[in-house]
This record gives sequence, C-alpha cells and structure tokens, in this order.
Amino acid sequence: MTPTGRTLPMTVAAPGLPARVRIHEVGARDGLQNEQTVVPVGVKAEFIRRLAVAGLTTIEATSFVHPKWVPQLADAEQLFPMLGDVADVGDVALPVLVPNERGLDRALALGARRIAVFGSATETFAARNLNRTIDESLAMFAPVVARAKAENVHVRGYLSMCFGDPWEGPVPVHQVVRVARALMDLGCDELSLGDTIGVATPGHVQTLLSRLNEGGVPTDTIGVHFHDTYGQALSNTLAALQHGVTTVDASAGGLGGCPYAKSATGNLATEDLVWMLDGLGIETGVDLDELTATSVWLAGHLGRPSPSRTVRALSHKEQ
Repeated sequence: MTPTGRTLPMTVAAPGLPARVRIHEVGARDGLQNEQTVVPVGVKAEFIRRLAVAGLTTIEATSFVHPKWVPQLADAEQLFPMLGDVADVGDVALPVLVPNERGLDRALALGARRIAVFGSATETFAARNLNRTIDESLAMFAPVVARAKAENVHVRGYLSMCFGDPWEGPVPVHQVVRVARALMDLGCDELSLGDTIGVATPGHVQTLLSRLNEGGVPTDTIGVHFHDTYGQALSNTLAALQHGVTTVDASAGGLGGCPYAKSATGNLATEDLVWMLDGLGIETGVDLDELTATSVWLAGHLGRPSPSRTVRALSHKEQ
C-alpha cells in the first residue's frame, strides 16, 4: 500500500519481455469519436494536456475526416492549434488521422508532423468505412503517404479487422499479411494491428505476428490495438509483448469503439495496461495516479463512469 492507502501491484518481472513499452494513447481521437454527445473543444484540449502531464508521450489528438462522418471530431481545426503548449510538458508527439489528400492538406496546414491512415483487412469493412475496395483504398492512401514522407512526416498505418469481422467472420491470416505488407510498401513507418471487434486470442495474435515477420514486416514496426469485447485485451497484449512488440495502443479510461462496427466495445484501458506493465517491471513513463485522476475528471464531463476496472478500483468512489 502507498502512504495514501492505494494498492500498488507488486513488481515481479517475467522473462523475455521488453524493458520498456511505448503507449500510443488514442483516447482523445478513437475514444471521443465514439461518444454520443460532442465534447467541447476546450475540454478536449485540457484532456490532452492532462494526458501529457501523466507521462504519455504519444497522444493521438484528432482526425481530419469530413465532419459529416465523425461529427464529434469536427473541431479539429480549432483543437490542434490549442495544443501548442503540450510540447512544453515534454517530448510529446501529437499524431492525427487523415483519410485522404484533403485531410492531409488540413493537417499539414496546421503543422502536424505525424499522421495516420486507416485501412481495412476485409472487403466488407473497407466498403462500409471507406466506400472502396481494399485495393481502391490503398490507391487512395498512396499519394497521402508519398506526400507526407516528402515532407518528413511520420506515417502510421492502421489496419482494422485483423482478427475478425462482424460481417465476414474470422479473417484469414494470409489476407491480413497481404494488406499489411501493402501498407508498409506504400512507405508507412509503423503498422497498428486492430482487433476491431475484440475477438482475438493469444495464439491467434502470436501466429499473425510470426506470419507478418515472415512476410517482411519487422516486429519493431508493429503496434497492437486491442478491444476488450470478450475480456481478452490484456492477455492478447501480453502475447504481443512476448513476441517482442513494444508499441501498444490504449485509451484512457477505456473510452472508444468503432462507429462503423456496432459490435465493437471499448479499447483497452490505458490504466489497465499500465497496471499490468508496472507489475511486470516494464517502464512506460506514465504516472498511474495522474492518469486515473484524468479519467475520473473526464468521466465527470461525460456524465458516466469510466469503464476501466483500474480507474474504478483506484478512485475509491462512484464517478
């Protein structure tokens, strides 16, 4: 117990795991885009500042998609300029999602230095989310990635539906590898594997990672993005860590899902992830007290409790 009475995990290192993990915080983008009500831009800016103070160094800030599709993020042009002081907190990266060249134009005009494109491993989700086939979406991303790289902008490639699709069912591993390899061939610096509906299990995770390596995608370019629909997000994360992955996506307070896949529940909660990593002796640079306080604060603005088990356990009160 700490002097304040809060329980901390006992640190017991496990062999074969990374010494440090970089948490790619997605709460301000992937989390808030799935809220029913629009969060005021000032609250969003303060949320991101608090995440930075808590020690998170990669905080996905917003998305430059058309407001018609994601109205919760329609304030991207207002929000991004409000974050200039976040860099003063530390060496904090603020990536943004861009769907196409128009989105890239908007992001570059505001000085964004890290962007992400969002693809699909399945045809049905590509059609529903991007109104294109997989190959058509890759063709759309090609000039986006090329222009970004010409501007020395870091590019992340999100790949959704890597383990299962609500319309197509289980997704063949070779299918995921093909699209992942194509994204990397466009010039992406990093690949995030999305378990969009939360159906992955540890063996599936390790098999996909091994096949990606065999297909020429090195482990150090891979991040994992698990949803907790069936309570498997932490076990899947541990399987990825055992394979050598050192980048894990998570969402403060467990916010988020996917507006285009109704069976998708919340992302892995950052607090739950940090609790596990702290217990394993893996460095993250994140202050769990500060992070928990941030999620409790945001839950007050959202008018509902945080779904994170760790936030509930550490806050010692109904939110």
